[in-house]
This record gives sequence, structure tokens and C-alpha cells, in this order.
Amino acid sequence: MAPPLSLKKSALHAFAVVFCHALLACSPVEKAPEPVRSVKLYEVSLDNEQPATRYAGEVRARVESRLSFRVGGKVVSRSVDLGQLVQKGQELARLDARDFDFAVQAAQAQVLTAQTQRDLARSELKRFEDLRRQNFISDAELERRSSAFKSAQAALDQALAQAAIQNNQRGDIRLLAQHAGVVTSLDFEAGQVVAAGQAVVRVAQQGPRDIIFAVPEQHVHGYAKGDLMQIQTIATGPALSAKVREIAASADPATRTYEVKLGLEQAIAPPLGATVTVIKPASAAGASPATLLIPHTALWRQGAQNSVWLLDESKMTVHARPVEVESIGNDRIKVTKGLERGQSIVAAGVHVLTEGQRVSRFLAKP
Repeated sequence: MAPPLSLKKSALHAFAVVFCHALLACSPVEKAPEPVRSVKLYEVSLDNEQPATRYAGEVRARVESRLSFRVGGKVVSRSVDLGQLVQKGQELARLDARDFDFAVQAAQAQVLTAQTQRDLARSELKRFEDLRRQNFISDAELERRSSAFKSAQAALDQALAQAAIQNNQRGDIRLLAQHAGVVTSLDFEAGQVVAAGQAVVRVAQQGPRDIIFAVPEQHVHGYAKGDLMQIQTIATGPALSAKVREIAASADPATRTYEVKLGLEQAIAPPLGATVTVIKPASAAGASPATLLIPHTALWRQGAQNSVWLLDESKMTVHARPVEVESIGNDRIKVTKGLERGQSIVAAGVHVLTEGQRVSRFLAKP
């Protein structure tokens, strides 16, 4: 007897399911692409080489004057603004002149008084000289009159000198630019009372400019006058060169760093106050050109051979490079063969990489 139709349909469905699973099992499985790993890179350097160091510097005028009033008083006007170009003799600020006018008037009155006393003493001396020639008075009396005249003359000279001082102070209420330049700092406002000698304006003189930066005390011995430095501006501009012009004789008491001044060689310099990067080139005094240094973490074993991962920067891929090790130090390994100075190798995570794997530079989070 033939099987029921429903049974036949069930058997056919089961067979189709088994057949599809078999086909899926036999089809090739696509391999997932290897991830792009972020790696820490190291630039191969020479043994005993001092790597290039970078410092942040500031552009300043070689001569910068801090100007102040020679007398104290209340500021009644300010004639310049920050960043303004000024000429020699230009007025920058002015003090209230009323008290100085009164002082000048008082000094002039003292001069008139002293002059009157001097004239009176001179008349008396002349009269007593005539009496002495007629033997009406003694030599002692004439000497007293002569001394009185000299004293009156000295008092007049003193009054004249005091009047000159008051006149000078009256003129010192105007703060004038001593040289042509640009105003880089204003530490006062109109209406403020300032003391004599208090720096209120800073003017950077026109002329050569310096770059100033601070060097830690453990590195200052590596700098000498005349050393050539490379300068990079923060803005996109041409590279500059500068020579060490001055090194501070003592460290700053707060930061324990030494101030170094560079003299710019180019006629066209960055603007005043601009931030630049000072680069001290790498040095390798006394080093063997065949001996290179790499970190411990960059070395791995490929069978019986020591190897490193060398970066192909054009494709950002890594490739195994056998190396010969001379010695192993506390923090570096000396390599004599297999690498060249300036090449980039992977410095960490070497055991998770494969030949030709793509990588990216590791950037530390701020």
C-alpha cells in the first residue's frame, strides 16, 4: 500500500534542510581582516647620542625699556595704547601738575627773598668798606659784614638750586619715550596714583630681536655661546636659525631653570611675543657610528634570531628585521647590524604583530 501524501511531503522537507546544511558546511568561510593595531614607535639613535631637544620660546626685543615717572602723582592722561608704535620724545602719559605749579611758585618766592637779603647784605658791606677806609670801624666789624654777605649769597644760590629742582620736577610730569619702539605693556590707567620710579610702560625698541627660553639645570651644560639652534614658528612660516647669545649665570629661584637668549640671524623675525619652538640638534660626540640603541621592549625572537618590527611609513605596515645584538644595558640594547639611524621600529606590543600587518601611531590621550 502507498504511503500517505503528507508523509511524503515531510520526508522531502527534511531532506531539503539536510542538503542545505551540507552545502553551507562545504562553502569556504571568509577570514576576518586583521585589525589595524595602534603601536608605540621608537626612532633608532646612536649610542651616547643626545637626541634633539625642543623647548618653547618667546620672541622679544633685544632692548626693552621699562619706563617710569621720576616723580609721583595722579595720572591725568594716557596718550598711547598697547601695541602702538611710538617715536623718540613722544609723550606717553602725564601727571596732575597743580601741586608742582605751587611748588615752583614757592621756590620762586624763596629766590626773591634770598635775592633781597643778598642785595641788602651787599649794600651794607659796601658802606662798611667805606667806613673802614676812613678808620671809623674796626677790621672785625668789616669781617662780620663780609661774612653776612657771603651767607646771604649762599642762601640765594640754595634758593636758585631749589627752584631749578622744582622746575625739573614740573617737567617730569610728562613721561616721554626715550627711543622709537612699540608699547608692549601698560601697567596703569588714567586716574591712578603712581609712585616715583614705579614702572608703568614697557617699550620694545626697534632693532634686533631675541628668542628667550628656559633650560633645566641638568641640561644647561650642553649649551654654549655661539651654538646654532633651529627655530620653528607656531604659525606656518619659514624655518629660522639663531645662535646662543647669552646664558644666565644663575638659575631662576622659582623654576630652577636657566634663561637662554638666542640672537636671530634673519632680518625678518616673527612678531614680538610670538611663541616659537627651539630645536637643539642631536649630537653624538664620541659615539661609534655602527652602534645603535633600541629599547628592550622592541626586541623579539624569530626562531634563533633576534628581530624587531621595522615600520614601512609609506604603507604603515610592519616587517620583521633580523638584528645583531652587541650588549644589553639597563634600559637600552646596543645593535650593530640590521638597522640604520633614524629608522622607526615598534617599541611596545611586538608579540601581537604579524608580518605585513597595518599599524597606526599611538597617540597618548591629553
